[in-house]
Amino acid sequence: MKNMLAHYTAYNSWANQQLAKGLIKLTDEQLDRELGGGFSTLRNTVYHIWHMESLWYQRLQLTEKTTDPTAGFSGSFADACAAWLSQSALLEQWVEKASQVRLNHTIAYTLKKSEHYKIAVQDAVIEVCSNSTFYRGQLVYMLGILGVGKIPATEYSRFKPKK
Repeated sequence: MKNMLAHYTAYNSWANQQLAKGLIKLTDEQLDRELGGGFSTLRNTVYHIWHMESLWYQRLQLTEKTTDPTAGFSGSFADACAAWLSQSALLEQWVEKASQVRLNHTIAYTLKKSEHYKIAVQDAVIEVCSNSTFYRGQLVYMLGILGVGKIPATEYSRFKPKK
């Protein structure tokens, strides 16, 4: 299981890097154009992926009160992408260093004051990577709506894992 999770988080980091390379070339008007979908703009969708990767990473660190790195963020979009990619790398490194016992552990978290949940660590890793994959698909769709001609390929078959 650890090997699969390590590949999945490495792929997640790689795929995020592929999209970020193209996204940082866009204008603010393109990034903020209302295009529909879950988060309506490219910028908001990137921020959502970054936020979710950070949230789950904090939960894996057993942080009691998580924070949203995008709340009040006032840096450039390139800065946001750099922080997002750093967050993806942190998750990848965490999985690489985690023991199988740690991956089999269960973490608890609260969504609202009365909504308490437990999830296996390995399932949390799958959750965060699945969320990122879903919203990368949204980004690709939005880029197509904008008429971007060269959209980076992020299919797993294009990914070359480290040996």
